[in-house]
Amino acid sequence: MKILIKNGHVVDPKNNLDAAMDVLIENKRISKVAKSIADKADQEVDAAGKVVCPGLIDAHVHLRQPGFEYKETVETGLRAALKGGFTGVCPMPNTSPVSDSRSDMEFLLGEARRLSLIRVWPVGAVTLGQEGKELTEFGELKKGGAVALSDDGRPISNSNILRRALEYAKKFDLVIMVHCQDEELFCGGCMNEGVVSTRLGLPGIPVEAESAEVARDIQLADLTGGRLHFCHISSGKSIDLIRQAKSQGSRVTAETCPHYFHLTEEAVLHYRTAAKMNPPLRTAEDVAAVKRALRDGTLDILSTDHAPHSENEKDAEFDKAPFGITGLETSLGLSLALVKEGVISLKELIDKMSAKPAGILKIDRGHLSPGAPADVTVFDPELEWTVDKKEFESKSSNTPFLGKKLKGRATDVFCDGRWVMKNGKIA
Repeated sequence: MKILIKNGHVVDPKNNLDAAMDVLIENKRISKVAKSIADKADQEVDAAGKVVCPGLIDAHVHLRQPGFEYKETVETGLRAALKGGFTGVCPMPNTSPVSDSRSDMEFLLGEARRLSLIRVWPVGAVTLGQEGKELTEFGELKKGGAVALSDDGRPISNSNILRRALEYAKKFDLVIMVHCQDEELFCGGCMNEGVVSTRLGLPGIPVEAESAEVARDIQLADLTGGRLHFCHISSGKSIDLIRQAKSQGSRVTAETCPHYFHLTEEAVLHYRTAAKMNPPLRTAEDVAAVKRALRDGTLDILSTDHAPHSENEKDAEFDKAPFGITGLETSLGLSLALVKEGVISLKELIDKMSAKPAGILKIDRGHLSPGAPADVTVFDPELEWTVDKKEFESKSSNTPFLGKKLKGRATDVFCDGRWVMKNGKIA
């Protein structure tokens, strides 16, 4: 089977491509990328006016299965990711029961194979039951398919446990992904601590609840030489610490999410639970710091932290509603705003959403090299659309971006050479 993608603008940061080119897929792999390909193909895609890039990768999602299927399932989560232009996602282990064994990793991979939509790269728990007490079997998790380890959703408060985890993970070249939250400073807070929390009469979460853990974790990464990845960084203080650590050679990487460069704490005015997340939305100064860090590379990648919840759960008093928002179907449109604002280039954006996540996870994806598996995303950067929950593939619609007009959307997606989304419709 040959598929020829013609007339598109190919952007492949790893191979330094940023030009009008054609892409030929043959036998599930990239066969050729060139200015004009005359080969006859079984199927042709006219990508005129569109960007053709390596398949997008989301290194941080919550698919909720097993245990919380009323929020999301592997199937609905992967359909949402596909609609958003992703060819692979990394589900976090905070399910019920916690995904902390080899069989849990194999379950996720089996579901992905059964559904035949896009790829899943599981993240295994660092500690049994995510209780922060006893390390899981890292080697068995890797054999089962885990590409990283995390207790995301919970911090690893015990410094010695995190130290041992970083040392143990080195043996298997696995990265530890950390949710930075000082529990004593967090102390039941439900939004950013500041003027807005005072006005609303809600308990706040100080920036230091994040940055204090970031500072500790950098020291532990330096002590052990282990690879550490910071999840969903939200504040300028944390960014300053990470920037300094990188300049001194620390083996740390970091991500942020679209909500942290689009919204401030004022989005929760009127007790709007759709904008309640953890870490919380911060100030305009923090938003500016996030954008600077994306520009200078302090923040390596963009993830969604896709965290679906039911309407009943979110339709509660603000302090009782769960943290988290969905993001898979809006991420590309929201992130392209960075390019339009001149914060980063299109090539840099695609790098942060494909090649760099693949590099952190040590998976051979995120490029269009001849012979590589044909994971390809095609998107129209000028396509205008409105975020409408009726169009969502996700089971949940807990996002503060409902009704927002966005520009830029995936139209076609190829995973392992299969044309899995055609003209915005899942095949």
